[in-house]
Amino acid sequence: MEFKYPEVKRDETAVDDYHGVQVPDPYRWLEDPDSKETKEFVSLQNKLAVPYLESCEVREKLNKRITDLWNYPKYGCPFKEGKYYYYFMNTGLLNQSILYQQETLDGESVEFLDPNKLSKDGLVSLSIYEFSDDGEYFAYGLSESGSDWNKIKVKQVSTKEDLPETLLKVKFSDISWTHDNKGFFYSRYPDAESSVDGHETTVQKNHSVYYHRIGTQQSEDILCVQFPDQPEWLVGASVSNCGKYVIVGVRETCKNNMVYYCDLENLSNGITGPLPLKCVIDNFDAEYRYVDNEGLLFTIHTDKNAPLYQLVTINFEKPEESNWKVIISEDEKNVLDCAICIHKDKLLVCYIEDVKSKMSLHDLKSGQKLHSFPLDVGSITGYCGKKKLSEVFFRFVSFLTPGMIYHFDLQNGYEVKEFRKITVPDFDASNFETTQVFYSSKDGTKVPMFIVHKKNFVRDGSAPALLYGYGGFNISLLPAFSVSRIIFMRHFNGVLAVPNLRGGGEYGEKWHSEGKILKKQNVFDDFHAAAEYLVANKYTSAKKLTINGGSNGGLLIGACVNQRPELYGCAIAQVGVLDMLKFHKFTIGHAWKCDYGSSDDEEQFHYLLKYSPLHNVRIPKEENVQYPAVLLLTGDHDDRVVPLHSLKFIAELQYRLRKCEKQVNPLLIRVDVQSGHGGGKPTSKVIEELTDFYCFMCKTLGLKYEE
Repeated sequence: MEFKYPEVKRDETAVDDYHGVQVPDPYRWLEDPDSKETKEFVSLQNKLAVPYLESCEVREKLNKRITDLWNYPKYGCPFKEGKYYYYFMNTGLLNQSILYQQETLDGESVEFLDPNKLSKDGLVSLSIYEFSDDGEYFAYGLSESGSDWNKIKVKQVSTKEDLPETLLKVKFSDISWTHDNKGFFYSRYPDAESSVDGHETTVQKNHSVYYHRIGTQQSEDILCVQFPDQPEWLVGASVSNCGKYVIVGVRETCKNNMVYYCDLENLSNGITGPLPLKCVIDNFDAEYRYVDNEGLLFTIHTDKNAPLYQLVTINFEKPEESNWKVIISEDEKNVLDCAICIHKDKLLVCYIEDVKSKMSLHDLKSGQKLHSFPLDVGSITGYCGKKKLSEVFFRFVSFLTPGMIYHFDLQNGYEVKEFRKITVPDFDASNFETTQVFYSSKDGTKVPMFIVHKKNFVRDGSAPALLYGYGGFNISLLPAFSVSRIIFMRHFNGVLAVPNLRGGGEYGEKWHSEGKILKKQNVFDDFHAAAEYLVANKYTSAKKLTINGGSNGGLLIGACVNQRPELYGCAIAQVGVLDMLKFHKFTIGHAWKCDYGSSDDEEQFHYLLKYSPLHNVRIPKEENVQYPAVLLLTGDHDDRVVPLHSLKFIAELQYRLRKCEKQVNPLLIRVDVQSGHGGGKPTSKVIEELTDFYCFMCKTLGLKYEE
């Protein structure tokens, strides 16, 4: 069908000067989310996209199949607080999971907090929470419509009643209770307007740590940490396992942090004002995460001088690096992903080995390995344990395993028992298979990729494939279970492929560094090479290949369709970062400079300009090459990657290609209202978006639904 795209204003007078280079920004007016013009633009785009998506012949069948298969009980790991166990559970199609409480693991459970009762359509989600040390109070943050903004409330466990206070302007915050159980530290933006609701695009400043005493109003909260001379820094505070110290982490970007601490017992009058902090790490040269402490000897998880991470002890009174002691040294090839202290003097340590989870138990003081836990090929997606408890729960998943929750109690040895198996009705994992391959990227680097499909799959190039990527911010794409991907493989005979691109954390900081700032093109090259591998090995053909990614992965999709339009048949970018010259000027975008660099730097500007999706839309020179079918998905409450990225990009795509006769593939955007970056999205909206996702693939690639 021929698409008649909306006639959209282009302001040719909007030009920005970058180091003497004039760069047009004709859709700058779309940066105002509240203007009448922007709202009309969104309305016109949705009027074009929604009928197209809803006209898919198998839409009802697809929606019902996704809904039916999604309708299975989903459980989180149990965890103990005070005298109770707690766990999250969703019976199947609830918009938000419910938090349950029980006295014993095999006892009757009762509802403790049901977020579904807090709003119509499940638009309010539980985003952060923490119990007091004695388990008698529960502080929890609520997010509306997927916004990063939270409001914190406090519930008394014995009565299940909320205390009167509500804390506002909370963002990028943890909750950490002092061990007297009288209050907690949290982070907020004190200067934020009271009307912040997720629509705004402004950069918030002066992130600060406050202390809140339960039973008091927020106006009485005590400002504890602030860096007024560095208004864009992010700060957070956590109380040590022993309760004696508070550790303050300071970040300039998403990677690497400074460390300060304060001895709470030295505050003769308690917490009354700014904390007298002592500095431990005074620069942003590496990542430092608190694991445990014995007095002033702190166990820290770091990549300083160890790209694959190590555990060291630092005496906070003598923090010089020459005094550090390595207790678990960097592995030769596996990433030391995380560690927690359990059962007084043990460390539970998780590794990543060729994109698969490994887990072992170590002695806290010596680092000596005590036990290795056998795991299948997959990933640990959650674990619960504490220094004062002997019990541990952990959750394991894979591409074909919806979830297994395991339990062990170190008082009874190392035996791991299956606590709960999560099953999906009408899904038989034995009908599918997962393989891992290592393909060569453009520069010869070997890149791992998981490929999943039916067992009786025939490689003849005729099948559709879904290639999903991310490649950034040190984030590792480990195996994960997805109902909709099962449907794609089962009912469309599809192939799922997940490459572990450079820029991720699968092989530590070196792997991350090879895909950031002036090496970002490596990520796109890795992705192109993954597509070429799938086509060359006849898993699919270019015309049947869909590429997908979200957020930083949305940038990946935008850059790749510009660079190699002939290699892809369909491209779906979710909440993508697409204007690489201005991303740092909106909300929290400045924190991404660690991966992208910034147009404020002349060398980095020229590099960004070469791949920025918004600035590189061109009619393909080759006679028979057009852009793949493109669908952008975003939410009007996304205050992480603001919608203007997607709005400006779709306007540019449609303008450049609307009069190109060979461009018959659609270029569409769907803007969802009352949704954000993805966190806390209600089940109903998730299923609706997935239905649109696969309907777009069906219509643009001519896929046939097989019963």
